[in-house]
Amino acid sequence: MATREKLIDGALAAIREHGIAGVSARTIAAAAGVNQALVFYHFGSVDDLLAAACQSATAARVAVYRARFADVRSLRELLDLGRALHEQERAESNVAVLAQLLAGAQNDPRLAEPTAAALRLWTVEIEAVLHRLLDGSPAAPVADPPGLARAISAAFVGLELYEGVDPIGARSAFDALGRLATLVEVVDDLGPLARRAVRAKLRDLT
Repeated sequence: MATREKLIDGALAAIREHGIAGVSARTIAAAAGVNQALVFYHFGSVDDLLAAACQSATAARVAVYRARFADVRSLRELLDLGRALHEQERAESNVAVLAQLLAGAQNDPRLAEPTAAALRLWTVEIEAVLHRLLDGSPAAPVADPPGLARAISAAFVGLELYEGVDPIGARSAFDALGRLATLVEVVDDLGPLARRAVRAKLRDLT
């Protein structure tokens, strides 16, 4: 494995083990099994290495799920995929890594944009699904797929933190999303006259 890849893997391992507050050139180098001077040789700074690690790891995880996003045919299927994704990524501590980087970015502008860019990789996939699913739906005028995609991305990161202190509350949040999906399905199944009435009413609200 190339040294840069070792350092990226080491950075991710250090975040998982120590949290963002405990990450340093020393802890990264120890996890990577290399001299800590190589952090600065290859990346210039710890922050630049963390930024590269965040984007590399997120791009790899998004690629794993891209085909499954493309196969989603309903909001309920999207929610089911979200649950599976959440469980898998939580088990592998990948969501925790992103959450740690988001926490670190609050006080470190150098981490803010790379972390936001990594989160956008998820948002782009979710937004594409929402546009496809909501096209022609009476709920489309108020759905705002771009904003909804951002809310969903933020929710899954937030649920990782929330679940750690209130698992029942986190499950309740997932269930609430499920009821919202059911509501949209019910509206979509209405007859033509009812669909037009709903569409007109929702258009008045926008």
